[in-house]
Amino acid sequence: QVQLVESGGGLVQAGGSLRLSCAASGRTFSRRAMGWFRQPPGKEREFVATISWSGGITYYADSVKGRFTISRDNAKNTVSLQMNSLKPEDTAVYYCAGRGRDYASSSLNDYTYWGQGTQVTVSS
Repeated sequence: QVQLVESGGGLVQAGGSLRLSCAASGRTFSRRAMGWFRQPPGKEREFVATISWSGGITYYADSVKGRFTISRDNAKNTVSLQMNSLKPEDTAVYYCAGRGRDYASSSLNDYTYWGQGTQVTVSS
Protein backbone atom coordinates (compact mmCIF):
# COMPACT_ATOMS: atom_id res chain seq x y z
CA GLN A 1 0.00 0.00 0.00
CA VAL A 2 1.00 3.59 -0.62
CA GLN A 3 -0.45 6.35 1.52
CA LEU A 4 -0.70 9.79 -0.01
CA VAL A 5 -1.33 13.03 1.87
CA GLU A 6 -1.83 16.33 0.06
CA SER A 7 -1.22 19.78 1.48
CA GLY A 8 -0.97 23.36 0.30
CA GLY A 9 -4.50 24.09 -0.84
CA GLY A 10 -6.31 27.27 0.07
CA LEU A 11 -7.99 30.44 -1.14
CA VAL A 12 -6.18 32.66 -3.62
CA GLN A 13 -7.11 35.52 -5.90
CA ALA A 14 -7.09 35.11 -9.65
CA GLY A 15 -3.59 35.55 -11.00
CA GLY A 16 -2.04 34.24 -7.83
CA SER A 17 -0.02 31.11 -7.14
CA LEU A 18 -0.21 28.04 -4.92
CA ARG A 19 2.06 25.07 -4.46
CA LEU A 20 0.52 21.72 -3.66
CA SER A 21 2.57 18.96 -2.10
CA CYS A 22 1.93 15.26 -1.77
CA ALA A 23 3.81 13.14 0.74
CA ALA A 24 3.94 9.41 0.12
CA SER A 25 4.62 6.64 2.58
CA GLY A 26 4.37 2.89 2.55
CA ARG A 27 5.58 0.81 -0.34
CA THR A 28 8.19 1.95 -2.87
CA PHE A 29 7.50 5.43 -4.17
CA SER A 30 10.34 6.00 -6.56
CA ARG A 31 9.27 3.39 -9.12
CA ARG A 32 5.77 4.76 -9.45
CA ALA A 33 4.49 7.40 -11.82
CA MET A 34 2.48 10.04 -10.03
CA GLY A 35 -0.30 12.34 -11.07
CA TRP A 36 -2.49 15.22 -10.02
CA PHE A 37 -6.19 15.24 -10.75
CA ARG A 38 -8.93 17.66 -9.78
CA GLN A 39 -12.66 17.63 -9.30
CA PRO A 40 -14.44 20.95 -9.84
CA PRO A 41 -17.75 21.49 -8.05
CA GLY A 42 -20.48 19.40 -9.64
CA LYS A 43 -18.14 17.89 -12.23
CA GLU A 44 -16.21 14.70 -12.86
CA ARG A 45 -12.65 14.21 -11.68
CA GLU A 46 -10.23 15.25 -14.40
CA PHE A 47 -6.57 14.92 -15.26
CA VAL A 48 -4.21 17.81 -14.46
CA ALA A 49 -0.61 16.58 -14.69
CA THR A 50 1.51 13.44 -14.49
CA ILE A 51 5.18 12.64 -14.04
CA SER A 52 7.17 9.47 -14.64
CA TRP A 53 9.11 7.86 -11.82
CA SER A 54 12.38 9.32 -13.10
CA GLY A 55 10.83 12.76 -13.45
CA GLY A 56 11.95 12.94 -17.05
CA ILE A 57 8.52 12.69 -18.62
CA THR A 58 5.64 15.02 -17.78
CA TYR A 59 2.24 15.58 -19.36
CA TYR A 60 -0.29 18.31 -18.70
CA ALA A 61 -3.90 18.97 -19.44
CA ASP A 62 -4.28 21.65 -22.09
CA SER A 63 -6.13 23.84 -19.62
CA VAL A 64 -3.09 24.12 -17.32
CA LYS A 65 -0.20 23.85 -19.75
CA GLY A 66 2.24 26.71 -19.30
CA ARG A 67 0.79 27.62 -15.90
CA PHE A 68 1.27 24.47 -13.78
CA THR A 69 4.46 22.50 -13.19
CA ILE A 70 4.66 19.02 -11.70
CA SER A 71 7.84 17.83 -10.03
CA ARG A 72 9.00 15.11 -7.67
CA ASP A 73 11.74 14.39 -5.18
CA ASN A 74 12.18 10.64 -4.88
CA ALA A 75 14.64 11.03 -2.01
CA LYS A 76 11.92 12.75 0.02
CA ASN A 77 9.00 10.74 -1.38
CA THR A 78 7.17 13.87 -2.44
CA VAL A 79 5.48 15.16 -5.56
CA SER A 80 4.51 18.79 -6.04
CA LEU A 81 2.31 20.89 -8.27
CA GLN A 82 3.29 24.53 -8.71
CA MET A 83 0.26 26.46 -9.89
CA ASN A 84 0.73 29.95 -11.32
CA SER A 85 -1.62 32.43 -12.97
CA LEU A 86 -4.56 30.77 -11.29
CA LYS A 87 -8.03 31.28 -12.70
CA PRO A 88 -11.44 30.90 -11.09
CA GLU A 89 -12.02 27.81 -13.26
CA ASP A 90 -9.09 26.13 -11.48
CA THR A 91 -11.27 25.94 -8.36
CA ALA A 92 -11.53 22.27 -7.41
CA VAL A 93 -10.51 19.60 -4.98
CA TYR A 94 -7.04 18.48 -6.07
CA TYR A 95 -5.98 14.88 -5.64
CA CYS A 96 -2.56 13.29 -5.69
CA ALA A 97 -2.47 9.81 -7.24
CA GLY A 98 0.05 7.02 -7.66
CA ARG A 99 0.10 4.11 -10.05
CA GLY A 100 1.79 0.74 -10.13
CA ARG A 101 3.85 1.48 -13.24
CA ASP A 102 6.82 3.76 -13.76
CA TYR A 103 5.55 5.56 -16.86
CA ALA A 104 3.27 8.57 -16.80
CA SER A 105 -0.39 8.35 -17.65
CA SER A 106 -3.24 10.83 -17.95
CA SER A 107 -5.89 8.17 -17.43
CA LEU A 108 -7.64 8.26 -14.09
CA ASN A 109 -8.23 4.50 -14.29
CA ASP A 110 -4.48 3.79 -14.38
CA TYR A 111 -4.04 5.04 -10.82
CA THR A 112 -4.38 2.79 -7.81
CA TYR A 113 -3.53 5.05 -4.88
CA TRP A 114 -5.27 8.30 -4.05
CA GLY A 115 -4.91 10.99 -1.44
CA GLN A 116 -7.83 12.53 0.40
CA GLY A 117 -7.72 15.73 -1.63
CA THR A 118 -7.05 19.38 -0.88
CA GLN A 119 -9.35 22.27 -1.73
CA VAL A 120 -8.15 25.04 -4.03
CA THR A 121 -10.43 28.04 -4.41
CA VAL A 122 -9.60 30.87 -6.80
CA SER A 123 -11.62 34.06 -6.38
CA SER A 124 -12.21 36.47 -9.22
